[in-house]
Amino acid sequence: MLSGRQTASAVTATEATGASLSDVGDRTAKRGHKTPPMRVITPDVSVWRRTLDIWRYRELVVGLVRKELKVKYKNSILGFMWSMLNPAMYLGVYYFVFQIVLGSGIPLFAIYLLCGLLVWNMFQTAVSSATTAVVGNASIVKKVAFPREILALASVGAALVFFFLQGIVLVISLIAFHVAPALSYLPLLILALVAVVILASALGVFLSAVNVYLRDVQHLIELVMVAWFWANPIVYPYQLIAGRLSQHHLLWVYFLNPVTPIVLTFQRALYAKVSPVSTVHGHSQVVQILPTYGLEWYLFILLGVIAVSCALFIGALVVFGHLEGNFAEEL
Repeated sequence: MLSGRQTASAVTATEATGASLSDVGDRTAKRGHKTPPMRVITPDVSVWRRTLDIWRYRELVVGLVRKELKVKYKNSILGFMWSMLNPAMYLGVYYFVFQIVLGSGIPLFAIYLLCGLLVWNMFQTAVSSATTAVVGNASIVKKVAFPREILALASVGAALVFFFLQGIVLVISLIAFHVAPALSYLPLLILALVAVVILASALGVFLSAVNVYLRDVQHLIELVMVAWFWANPIVYPYQLIAGRLSQHHLLWVYFLNPVTPIVLTFQRALYAKVSPVSTVHGHSQVVQILPTYGLEWYLFILLGVIAVSCALFIGALVVFGHLEGNFAEEL
């Protein structure tokens, strides 16, 4: 097996990703950091050990995120501008279909849509790209000993960066429509981001390992994400589905989807506090679209999502550890 310093030099010969690994190793050496200890690939590495390995190789995660950002828009004229054009295009399509053609009746539909769409795009991109992370980096996985789960985590990190870039579109929209966020709910956005990052990391690590053995997973997840999108109140108001489910005492089923509370939190913090100057966009209109629960409910349910996501992440590390031993042979 290769040590951390040998890892950096060995991967230099590997195209694209290899260069990133080497660069990270060089920066670590220049800063006087200790070289991560030798890591032996075994199927019985404990969760605690794997977590420590991820922390020791945190600079490698950052390097892989940078590499992924550069590769995505390499030789592109607009570069990172495409990150902002993506949600703008979806906004135009959904606005035309649901607001103009179907008449959703949601005040300031553009703001409502962006609040949910941006966080969903981040989650979908993170899980989808993480699923193919190990298979897509087969050349270095077969040659170099390092915590392979960081490949999936780097995909989540890149998706998070794109989320902040796309958030510029939302900020511009809030200013353009003179919408002020609900200040008391803004701190909950931090918890919502933590929840979606941990959840995406858990699914990404798990699926990246399974995809090595079953390549159909990467195609199946694309279909699952399409269906999952419609299970969230992004293009339709929450109360539309909540009212119908409540009649049959099935509203709890809707919240089995961990992404729903995250989407609702973004909508409540950034969309719900609409300027009361206009009676059309008054608070009475908003409460018919979003849940009428108070801040404590959002806090409680977000903490629940974080707890469940942490448990899923631990389980994902266990599964990854058991499957990792034969990666080289399967790839």
